[in-house]
Amino acid sequence: MERQIRFGGFVRQASGSVPGWKAEVPKRMVAEHYEQVIGTDISEAQLKHAMPHPRRSEMAGLFDKQAEVYVEARPRYPSEWYSMLAGRTHHHALAWDVGTGNGQAAIGVAEHYEQVIGTDVSEAQLKHAMPHPRVRYIHTPLPISDEELIMLLGGEGSVDLVTVATAVHWFDLPNFYSLVTRLLRKPGGIIAVWSYSGITINPTIDSALKCFHETALPFFDPNTRTVFDGYRTLPFPFESIGLGSEGEPLLLDMPVELSFDRLLRWLMSWSAFTTAKDRGVDLLSEEVVKELESAWGDRNVIRNAVYKAFMLVGKPKL
Repeated sequence: MERQIRFGGFVRQASGSVPGWKAEVPKRMVAEHYEQVIGTDISEAQLKHAMPHPRRSEMAGLFDKQAEVYVEARPRYPSEWYSMLAGRTHHHALAWDVGTGNGQAAIGVAEHYEQVIGTDVSEAQLKHAMPHPRVRYIHTPLPISDEELIMLLGGEGSVDLVTVATAVHWFDLPNFYSLVTRLLRKPGGIIAVWSYSGITINPTIDSALKCFHETALPFFDPNTRTVFDGYRTLPFPFESIGLGSEGEPLLLDMPVELSFDRLLRWLMSWSAFTTAKDRGVDLLSEEVVKELESAWGDRNVIRNAVYKAFMLVGKPKL
């Protein structure tokens, strides 16, 4: 059979099989690392008890469905982050924004680099990408080989900065990190990955959002666990440059002004919301919205909020 190993919106092909497939958890966990797994067994009785698991290729579909609300709801990353990263690279010719989505990180990076290539597996997301004269968006449909990708980005040692905004936890990390090491300029090239988890507004609203998050938890993909722990358990085999390191991410705040309607759109942009909807569950039912609105107060009030973010930055180990 053919297995697909996905990273950064791309797929590597590998051959193999999982014989003797039974209803045991260790067998099922193979699917946490591959796009598709075919399990076989001579026992029909065993297979009747086999645990279902979504194909990894469906993850891209989650963000296809969310594309329009995603661009409206997700917070903008502070411009100071991009200045900070640009100050740590020796050159500013080329940056690669991986899993670029609607391009919000790519256009921020473009203020400091001559060219930015933003790639994503989701064509729907790229249709909503924000234009910028120095950003080139490329749809990378499944599959694409390492060598094709390296050629696309100008060859080994050609990239000054690699950014991954709220996406690296979906990647096949060993393969992705290996590719990044080949692509980064040496010396002087760096990789920065970041995400955010949770938001603080006031104790009443925070409590209501905590309850909502707990309701949504069963619908989150296991890959999001590293987001919930602030990337503290995310593998990151790069040499620290003083902006977070493996096990000790740099903690950052993203202050925003937030309306109640935008808060609802942000909740709708969660992958868990789409998964739940596909399973016939409305996480934002009329009753839930009323509870959130009660916590918010006057629906027309704009409130100050802070998204809690975290970042890891490093350079290849020589």
